[in-house]
Amino acid sequence: MQRRYLGRSGVSVSSIGLGLMGMSDFYGSRDREEALKTIHHAIEKGMTFLDTADVYGMGENERLLGEALKSHSRDNLFIATKCGIVRDPSTGEYQGINGRPEYIRKACEESLTRLGIETIDLYYLHRVDPDTPIEESAGAMAELVREGKIRAIGLSEASPEDIRKAHQVYTVTALQSEYSLFTRDVEVEVLGTTRQLGIGFVAYSPFSRGLLTGRLQPSELPSDDDRGKNSRFPRFRTENFQHNFERVQKLEEIAARNGVTPVQLSLAWLLAQGPDIVPIPGTSRRNHLNEILSTLDHPVPFLEFVHLDEIFPRGIAKGERYSEEGMKRVYQVPLPAQTSH
Repeated sequence: MQRRYLGRSGVSVSSIGLGLMGMSDFYGSRDREEALKTIHHAIEKGMTFLDTADVYGMGENERLLGEALKSHSRDNLFIATKCGIVRDPSTGEYQGINGRPEYIRKACEESLTRLGIETIDLYYLHRVDPDTPIEESAGAMAELVREGKIRAIGLSEASPEDIRKAHQVYTVTALQSEYSLFTRDVEVEVLGTTRQLGIGFVAYSPFSRGLLTGRLQPSELPSDDDRGKNSRFPRFRTENFQHNFERVQKLEEIAARNGVTPVQLSLAWLLAQGPDIVPIPGTSRRNHLNEILSTLDHPVPFLEFVHLDEIFPRGIAKGERYSEEGMKRVYQVPLPAQTSH
């Protein structure tokens, strides 16, 4: 497994990390035993970067990872988790964002217990709390570093302004935001900010929640999969899906002529966007994991990435990446100012 540095932090991780969210939440039926085997397999294949959050499965995802960690040495692993999104523990309903110092401390202690470890390698503020100055949230996380509870702090879906404010309080090691062929807004200003400050960029949902695989049809998804009929992910809605799928078919054509799958081509494109970018694709099955990892064994000519840039310009996807409520909690690129004539 190749390795990449998280910005200028001096911390290196596997060039591809593993996102665990779907093992416990959002994407329909789950197989806990297969998920555990997938985590073990990932570690055995050299994936050192494992990403979870307290809100995934209301703590179940962290407990799952904690169980898997019992069979492996912590020395070679880099564990990341997050706090800040609050859901009702019994219903899973969204309740808000909390970035207050006392909440961050309490959430960290609970995550450490569920994970069964003494120190979290990278602790993210999952979303910026609009009611708490980011400096206060960053200050609380800095205290956790000084106490040895965490080793590094991160932000997720933060604006350039908030990234800079937090970084002035304490060094931000990584920013995690969605980035894929269908989601390229970070290229406008966010990536420029992280690169200027020496912050690593962790790209989640590199396959646009499976849309770029070409294997998903919303009508065939189970009722408990959030990408299905009652989708909280608008790009899968009937009025948007066909437009998006037409682009995926072009992706499939390029993948076929290069002897790779759409998954591998999408991931290869993302890795080529810069050595500071570490994708964390999610999967809960070993066969899918093997497909992801074999991306590194199949080089793709750079000219094909140029073709992909033409087919997938920023804004080409139809539908927002989250529901209207969800989009309120992520940084959105400001629309250009209208000029009057």
